[in-house]
Amino acid sequence: MSAFSWLNSQLLKMEWLYDLIKRLVEDVFGLSMTTRFGNSLHFFIYDTIKIFLLLSFLIFGISYIQSFFPPERTRKIIGRFKGVTANLLAALLGTITPFCACSSIPLFIGFTSAGLPIGVTFSFLISSPLVDLASVLLLASIFNWRIAIAYVVVGVILAVISGTIISKAKLEKYVESYVFNNPLIDLDQDELTTGQRLRFAKLQVDDIIKKVWIYILVGVGIGAMIHNYIPESIITAVLGQDKWYSVLVATFVGIPMYADIFGTLPIAEALVTKGVGIGTVMSFMMAVTALSLPSMIMLSKVVKPKLLGVFAGVVSVGILIIGFAFNGFSHLFI
Repeated sequence: MSAFSWLNSQLLKMEWLYDLIKRLVEDVFGLSMTTRFGNSLHFFIYDTIKIFLLLSFLIFGISYIQSFFPPERTRKIIGRFKGVTANLLAALLGTITPFCACSSIPLFIGFTSAGLPIGVTFSFLISSPLVDLASVLLLASIFNWRIAIAYVVVGVILAVISGTIISKAKLEKYVESYVFNNPLIDLDQDELTTGQRLRFAKLQVDDIIKKVWIYILVGVGIGAMIHNYIPESIITAVLGQDKWYSVLVATFVGIPMYADIFGTLPIAEALVTKGVGIGTVMSFMMAVTALSLPSMIMLSKVVKPKLLGVFAGVVSVGILIIGFAFNGFSHLFI
């Protein structure tokens, strides 16, 4: 076994943890892994611990890096560029901000009031909850590296194209007027010591875990139920790879939900094992993270209905295209 394979199996997929929880279920709880309840319990405990461990370590590292890029510095960096380049940079910077859509909206307000084009700020707003560095490793731990990298690439492309379309549409007048008079308040982080950056990273871990723990538990619980209790025939009848409408169903089912990618991953894992296409699963995850109803309601407080409709429409079409494309070329990723 190569060093990379060992690191992938032991650090990302945590096979040692899988075996440990298996012994716990069988030897301590006296349950067989061949029963639905025993397998569901193993799925729930293993996935919950794995996601929390990975998430804590990843958010800590990402937040330490993020301490070098406070909002004002980020705005200044993006402000040096124009056009698609600015959209791309905003989307890439969004990948190092591990926020949900609702948390990203205050930064959207600050960036817009500071003079950045709304299309550029929308690229950031889409990318931030949809794609982050933590999601790459978590996706790789559950699926594989090809799927993880592909998800990030198409997520960034979606953010760039959506932001560019909004920029070209000249929709600035559909942003609420108070947004332009709400300057970005930022603390100078140039002089932070290493100790302060480490404390900042720890506080970010605490803050994000407090926000997402319930969604992770719910997501793992739903994943365990799908994995062991819902017959494969029922799921494939609705979302099977041979159903052309599966991407549409997954996208519109995801929109009313509110979670982040960490809460949707266990559900996605269970759906894939039941024969659901990878493109259908990607559409579901993207709809939940980028177009969830609560975040759309919050966004409606800062933009007018026409701009909100354009945003939702452009992103929805992009998600559908991504879903159909990945279903069509799924053999390249699995």
